Amino acid sequence: MMRSPQVRNGVVETPSPSHFHSSVSLHKLRRFNILIVVFRFASFCFSLASAIFMFTNSRRGSDLPQWHHFDAFRFVAVAGAIVALYSLFEVGASVWEISRGATVFPEVVQVWFDFGHDQVFAYLLLSAGSAATSLVRTLKEMDTCTVNNAFCVQSDISIAFGFAGFMFLGFSSLLSGFRVVSFIINGSRFNVQN
Repeated sequence: MMRSPQVRNGVVETPSPSHFHSSVSLHKLRRFNILIVVFRFASFCFSLASAIFMFTNSRRGSDLPQWHHFDAFRFVAVAGAIVALYSLFEVGASVWEISRGATVFPEVVQVWFDFGHDQVFAYLLLSAGSAATSLVRTLKEMDTCTVNNAFCVQSDISIAFGFAGFMFLGFSSLLSGFRVVSFIINGSRFNVQN
């Protein structure tokens, strides 16, 4: 969409194409940013729920299993808490970007920070969930879950929330990967056409 030159005070002014964006492109950009916020917020909620369910998975009694007795369950609890904190920070950064029109860090740092950390923390959740799933299967084979079924059910719920957090962080990672590719190709995290 080309704008025609305008005459002001006897001077012909030709608008620069980089200063004008179509409303369709701006709408797509806003929708993209909102989608990132939704995925990051969902990742925060599920990761936090995973950590809370695992941290509270303790029953009174010396002979009953406790979550902190198992390395894999400690991994799930800590990974969920770490990813919840990271996701909360990223929700704040995304809201900042939407409201201010600028990134928290310089753009080149922001795109690589988001992409790199999304990858690392997504795989952290996946690794923790996989290790804990294997442990729960072992506990079920050893009849631990028949003695204390509530412990195993709460562990399963925590692990499921962790996998859901991984899924949403994976979606965020895809979108931040798109931003990296756009930055490499166009020199900007978004290619807003006129």
